[in-house]
Amino acid sequence: MPEIARVFCHFKLIVEVKGMVKVNLKDGSVREYAKGTTLLDIARDISGRLGKEALVASVDGKLVDLGVPLEHDARVEFFTFDSEEGRQVFRHSTSHVLAQAVQKLYPGTRLAIGPAIADGFYYDFDSPETFTPEKLVKIEAEMESIIKADLPFKRFDLSRAESLDRFEKAGESYKVELINDLPPDANISCYSQGDFTDLCAGPHVPSTGRLKALKLTHLAGAYWRGNEKNKMLQRIYGTSFPKKSQLEEHLFRIEEAKRRDHRKLGAELDLFSIQEEGPGFPFFHPKGMILRNELEKFWREEHKKAGYHEIRTPIILNRTLWERSGHWDHYKENMYFTKIDELDYAVKPMNCPGGILVYKSSLHSYRELPIRMGELGLVHRHEMSGALHGLMRVRNFTQDDAHIFMLPSQIRDEIVGVINLTDRIYSIFGFKYKVELSTKPEKAMGSDEVWEMATSALEDALKSIGMEYKVNAGDGAFYGPKIDFHLEDCLGRTWQCGTIQLDFLMPECFDLNYVGEDGQKHRPVMIHRTIFGSIERFIGILIEHFGGAFPAWLAPLQARVMPITDRHLDYARDVVKKLDDAGIRVDLDDRNEKVNYKIREAQNQKIPYMLVVGDREAENGTASVRHRSKGDLGAKPLDHFIRDISEEIKNKQC
Repeated sequence: MPEIARVFCHFKLIVEVKGMVKVNLKDGSVREYAKGTTLLDIARDISGRLGKEALVASVDGKLVDLGVPLEHDARVEFFTFDSEEGRQVFRHSTSHVLAQAVQKLYPGTRLAIGPAIADGFYYDFDSPETFTPEKLVKIEAEMESIIKADLPFKRFDLSRAESLDRFEKAGESYKVELINDLPPDANISCYSQGDFTDLCAGPHVPSTGRLKALKLTHLAGAYWRGNEKNKMLQRIYGTSFPKKSQLEEHLFRIEEAKRRDHRKLGAELDLFSIQEEGPGFPFFHPKGMILRNELEKFWREEHKKAGYHEIRTPIILNRTLWERSGHWDHYKENMYFTKIDELDYAVKPMNCPGGILVYKSSLHSYRELPIRMGELGLVHRHEMSGALHGLMRVRNFTQDDAHIFMLPSQIRDEIVGVINLTDRIYSIFGFKYKVELSTKPEKAMGSDEVWEMATSALEDALKSIGMEYKVNAGDGAFYGPKIDFHLEDCLGRTWQCGTIQLDFLMPECFDLNYVGEDGQKHRPVMIHRTIFGSIERFIGILIEHFGGAFPAWLAPLQARVMPITDRHLDYARDVVKKLDDAGIRVDLDDRNEKVNYKIREAQNQKIPYMLVVGDREAENGTASVRHRSKGDLGAKPLDHFIRDISEEIKNKQC
C-alpha cells in the first residue's frame, strides 16, 4: 500500500505541475489528459486498435504527427488508412523510404520531390544511374529492409540559413531551389529516418514499420517542376498499403483496368478510333454510333419526362459574346479562334452563352419559369497533346448541357430536381457516386457576397434532402459554385461527370429579365448542369465499367443467330427477320465454321445473346439460347425469347 500511495502521489504531482488539457473528439466526447501527452498516447488510451491503426491526427483542423505533445485544449481527430488524410500521409511516408533506398543503393543521386498521389506515390530523381524494371526489384527489397528496421520519423526545424547550408553541403541542388522559393522568414522543417534526411513539411506516420506492404509499379520521365526547359528527371512510381491482401487486391485491379482499357476495347469492338490526322478528335464507327445514339435517346426520354425542351446552338460565335460571358478573359487559353468577314469569332468551349441567347430572344413572364432548356452541344477545348487520353481527355466532345432559368424562390426545388434526375440516370447504369460542393476559385467573377449567396443555396438544397457531401474549396467555375458528382466504377475508381452550377452572374452580364407579378422586370437565376458530363467520356467510362460487355439495351449488337450447317440457313434467316421486326439488333453468322468457333467469336465480341439453330430448333420453332456470361439457357420458343429480351431492353436491365 505505501508503494501504491507513493506512485499515486507522484502522478498527482505530475498532473499538478503540468496541468490538464481537454481533448474534444469527433464523436462529441471530451477527455482530459496531462499537458504534454502525445497524440499517439491519446490514441492508445482511446482504444488499442486506434493506437495501432492511427497514422496522423488533426489538432484544431491542422494535420500533425502523432508524436506531437498536446499543450492546450483542442479539437482532435485521428486518421487511419481508411481516410483520405491517412492514405496521403501513409504514401508520402513511403516515398521517403523510396528516396532513402535509392540514395543508399545509388550514391550521388539527387532528390527532387516525392508526393503522394491517387492510389500511390512517386519520387523524382536526378541520378547518374539509369533505373530499369530490374533495378526496381532491388530498390523494393531495400525499402522492405528499411520498413523492417521500424525507423522512427523524426521532425526538426531549421532556419533558412541552416537549411541552405545543410542541403548545399549535401549537394541537393533541387532542395536548395525549393528552400529559396520559401518566404525569407520561414522556418524550414525536415524529417529523418535513420541516417536519411529530407526536406519536408510533413506530417508522417510514426515509423517506417507502419508501412508494411509496397510495390514499385513503373518508371517515367518528368521535367523538373513540369517545365520542358528544365532537366528531365527519372520518376519512380509505387503504391503501398497496411496489409499485403490490400496490395494484392489493388494490383489485381490495376491488371483488370488494363484489360478493360477503353482504348484497347474500343479498337477490338470496333467502336471508335483516334486518327493521326485529328489528335484528340475521336471518330465514332458504326457500332460506336449505335451505342452513342442509345445513350442520347435515353437522355432525351428522361429529359422530356423531367420538363426540359431541347435546343441546338451554333458552334462558332462572335468574340463579343465571349467577352460578355467572361470566357475571353477567364478561358481564352483553352479556346480555338477564327476570323469571319474580318471579325474575330471563337469555337464554343461551352454551351451556356448560346442557351442564354435563346432565352433572351423573347420576353418571359414569371408564369413561364422555370424554363429548362437542354442541349447535346458539341464543344471544342484546347488540351495539351500530352494530356490527351482516348475518349477520357479529348479536344472536341458533346456536353449534355442544360440551362434552367428560374425565380429566386425556385432555386432549392430546381436543384433538388436536378439531383433526383441525376440519381435516376446513374442508377440505370448501376453507378454509386459521391458528391462534392466546389467553392469560389482564385480566378472568379463577381463579389464575395454573390458567391456566398450562391454557395449557401447549393448547401441548403443538399441538406434539405439529407445528401452527404464534401467541400472542395476553390474548385468552382469562374462564374459560380457547383455540385460535382463523382461516379464509382466496378473497380472502385472515381470519375467526375455530372455537375450543377448555380449562377447569379451570367443573368447580370447578359441583362436577362422576366416580367414579374408586379408587371416590372426582374432578374432570373440560372443553373448550368450536365449529367453525363461529356458523351464521349461517359462512353469511355461505360466501356471500362462493363469491360465492353454492355447491357443488352446498349449493346451495338444484341443477338447473333448461328445455323449449325448450311441446311439450317433458311430457318436461321427467318429467326433473324423475326428478331429484326421486333426491333432487336441482330445479325447472322452464316460462315462455314463449326458452331463452337462461332460461339467463341461472339463471346469475344461480347454479344449478349447467341441463338444456335439446327434440325430440332427448325422443327419446333425454337432456338438454343446462350448468354455471354450465364452460358447455355436451353431451347426456347422464339416468341418467348423475343418477349424476354424485349422486356430486358425496355427495362434497361444491367
